[in-house]
Amino acid sequence: MTGGTLEVLLVDAEGIRHTNLLGRASYYVIIECGTREYRSKESSSEDDKISWNEKFTFEFPLSDWKNLTHLKFRIMDTELFTDAGFVGETIVHLGGIITEGKDRGFIELKPAPYNVVLEDDTYKGEIKIGFRFITNKEAHVIETREFLAEDKTKPRGSIRRSIANLWRILWWRFLFCHKTDSKNKHKHK
Repeated sequence: MTGGTLEVLLVDAEGIRHTNLLGRASYYVIIECGTREYRSKESSSEDDKISWNEKFTFEFPLSDWKNLTHLKFRIMDTELFTDAGFVGETIVHLGGIITEGKDRGFIELKPAPYNVVLEDDTYKGEIKIGFRFITNKEAHVIETREFLAEDKTKPRGSIRRSIANLWRILWWRFLFCHKTDSKNKHKHK
């Protein structure tokens, strides 16, 4: 099966809008990719910075990746008397990530900040997200195993054999030098 795996690292957010009137807000993120959806753990805010440090994995056949254009991150908060309140969202377009990942077999984008868009289409705060896209996970493992198998066919000495050879050489030199020194001492007397 040829497919692709997108790993998403949800790191943190800062400067986002607080919707709670009382107490500290607890935030979570709903991540949507095609028909799949994940929900992050809840994180409380401290000093205007919210941390999740969570990884999510989306696996699809390569034919499906052609139709998937973006990831949507909806930031929600839990409130005292209601289920959830919308804070903002970020949409990340996947075209470049998937194209480069398919061409190279692997691409990784270090976590970077993305603007958070509010309901009135203004920006408030940033969410930091990282990505890794891997194609043909199974084929990559098979190629690695074949490559390692090719290396094993070349004659290679083991460390144990090298140490044993070194020990033999040192032992014979010791014996030979010791015998030679003993003979030389007897001759000089």
